[in-house]
Amino acid sequence: MVDLKSQYEKIKDTVNTSIQEVLDTNTYINGPQVHAFQKALEEYLDVKHVIPCANGTDALQIAMMGLGLEPGDEVITADFTFAATVEVIALLQLTPVLVDVDLYNMNISIDAIKKAITPKTKAIVPVHLFGRAANMEAIMAVANEYNLYVIEDNAQAIGANCKFSDGTKKKAGTIGHVGSTSFFPSKNLGCYGDGGAIFTNDDALAHQLRGIVNHGMYERYHHDVVGVNSRLDSIQAAVLNAKLPFLDQYGHARQEAARKYSAAFAGHKNIVAPTICGNCDCHVFHQYTLRIVDADRNGLMQHLLDKGIPCAIYYPIPLHSQKAYLDDRYKEEDFPVTNQLVKEVLSLPMHTELDDDQIKFITDSVLEFLASS
Repeated sequence: MVDLKSQYEKIKDTVNTSIQEVLDTNTYINGPQVHAFQKALEEYLDVKHVIPCANGTDALQIAMMGLGLEPGDEVITADFTFAATVEVIALLQLTPVLVDVDLYNMNISIDAIKKAITPKTKAIVPVHLFGRAANMEAIMAVANEYNLYVIEDNAQAIGANCKFSDGTKKKAGTIGHVGSTSFFPSKNLGCYGDGGAIFTNDDALAHQLRGIVNHGMYERYHHDVVGVNSRLDSIQAAVLNAKLPFLDQYGHARQEAARKYSAAFAGHKNIVAPTICGNCDCHVFHQYTLRIVDADRNGLMQHLLDKGIPCAIYYPIPLHSQKAYLDDRYKEEDFPVTNQLVKEVLSLPMHTELDDDQIKFITDSVLEFLASS
């Protein structure tokens, strides 16, 4: 699904030199590479504060801790996403409120958010799924109307832009009260282990978050807040420093691959390809996810795997149906789109190194199966 080896070969010298600097200085935690990456990412995102941490799940949890959410507070998020989003809500003894998504972009439904708000609602967690920015202008309008926090789960869409009705753009993850991301190796900006970061323009919140990630300490052995141990190590920061200058280039490569995929599938009665809005940069294609309609999606997946083509179903089971998150509050009729998507979605290989021959082989294989079924 992701060709990290070929990507590494193109930046090998820079990566190796950066890692060697860490080994030479023996500053493995919170070394200069971490601080350099923090500053570079703040500049790239045009955000006041980046707080690096150990992984994307921690980033979400720490963001919620920093906002002072209390047990029983309701947090609205999308039903169609990876479990980490709802996992941290439950871990903090908050009340997850799962809602349906939009069929067009697979992101959280604005109407579903509005219907789910109660006096106990304290926050919304939109997920920028598969690399496509959610409708942040509408989400922030709802949040402002009901005085709710917005915590952006930007694990899949770093580098994507959100365009507003006045023509301005902001990077996904920097629009809500706080945003989070993951640097898992397969992400658009990935390290060679695990890593994450939190973003905010709120000075007081940033101060709180910096204490939480480091055992609640601002001064050694002085624990001012309840914290966790979640720090980005210097070797991973060194890798990210080497890759960050290429992030836009990586995004453009993914967008170009997506255009070629979609051109091959255009007009096919059984394929709904992700929408590409001209030169719009709201989608950086962490995944290229098709909907297979009125055809054998599982049979197609096996056909591709038999031909040596990686593919995957993200996600096969809605969160409201997962054993850990079952709740009598949820009714199947509240999730028509999610329940449809889990039967239709199929993600094809998507990375910066895809070439025309690979794309042709993949698309020909998809079309071959659908023509014969």
